[in-house]
Amino acid sequence: MDRLDKIRNLKLYKAKLSFNAQKIGDVQEALIRELEGSGLNIPPGGEIVVATGSRGVANIALMVRTICDYVRAKGGKPFIVPAMGSHGGASAEGQEAILAEYGITEATMNAPVRSCMDVVEIDNRGMENKVYMDRLAWESDGVILINRVKPHTDFRGALESGVSKMSVIGLGKHKLAMEIHSWGAWGLANLIEPTAKRVFEQKKILLGIAVVENAYDQTALIKALKPEDIIEEEKKLLLTAREWMPALPVDQIDALLIDWMGKNISGCGMDTNIIGRIRVEGMADNPRPKIGHIIVDDLTDLSHGNATGTGLADIMTRKLFDKIDFHATYENTLTSSFLLRGPLPMIADNALQALQWSFRGHGRLDPDDARIIRIQDTLHLGEMYVSKALSKEVADSGARVSDEPSPLFNNDGTLAAF
Repeated sequence: MDRLDKIRNLKLYKAKLSFNAQKIGDVQEALIRELEGSGLNIPPGGEIVVATGSRGVANIALMVRTICDYVRAKGGKPFIVPAMGSHGGASAEGQEAILAEYGITEATMNAPVRSCMDVVEIDNRGMENKVYMDRLAWESDGVILINRVKPHTDFRGALESGVSKMSVIGLGKHKLAMEIHSWGAWGLANLIEPTAKRVFEQKKILLGIAVVENAYDQTALIKALKPEDIIEEEKKLLLTAREWMPALPVDQIDALLIDWMGKNISGCGMDTNIIGRIRVEGMADNPRPKIGHIIVDDLTDLSHGNATGTGLADIMTRKLFDKIDFHATYENTLTSSFLLRGPLPMIADNALQALQWSFRGHGRLDPDDARIIRIQDTLHLGEMYVSKALSKEVADSGARVSDEPSPLFNNDGTLAAF
């Protein structure tokens, strides 16, 4: 059997990995308990914003609806505002559409969804950057923020993804997202905290709902935080989130096949904490894992064509390319200022051709000896497929590896069902 036939007939072994599986049994009950214990004060008849973002947070529709119902039960009038910076093509309609994809609409939430890109400038005396807030949030009687706390894909700091960042880049809309990102990775690491403090000083934020997920994308922890406690408590939650993150089972990989990337998976399509590649000017890649080639097959529908992060891959399929909305992708990439992630990888007709190109890039590597892993996406690592050359090593790491392999490709060169 020649080399091309070997690649076409590759079979991989299914592996089930074990990570932290702590989760909340009744998410709604846990959230209500946190709200009740938070001391949240809703002014009678007050118009209260529930601000949520564009990430694929587990149970987000349930939690937003629960908060809206709670505010209403306490005499307030809740409405929902997208807090997602430049996402959705940096348009009000695009951001409302993203929320609708997550099941967050006026009909499902029993509360209006109001989306606009207008901002109000906040006093920035003594600060290096300007500060803005969504006009609807500023004119409301108070804001409740809800977001997942987790390590960021662009920078390292005491505060990364979470409520504080949402209060700045999310609630500051496109204008504050561009302002902070104009400082590059340094700005993200150093300006989020002082800017969040200035936002909290305005007394518009009533509460922050911080969520931490386990390695299986399940809600594991919910905390309702008073504005004065958000920053310091979130720093502790970030350590927990980092400890609970999943990881690939080996450090040396010849080819990583990813079924799909997308904005609901990670801010840059693929989580850099998982793949090790950063590709931000002035920042070194993570020391591990070392991946020869990354191949991405598709873009999630929830990305709405936003393929930010394709530059992290080496090869993608035409199926992915044909779904790209270049306006949304380039606006998001330019706002981030991380242009190294913007270039397109090579475009293969299908996944089989993409892997064949990868082998050509590896020279004389024999498919029988290749260290190949296939994952659905960088958010779900509980199950994956590994090549024969990796099966024993992955099993030795504690994973359960199947005895019988499965074909990697269909007859037409597309990936077989996961």
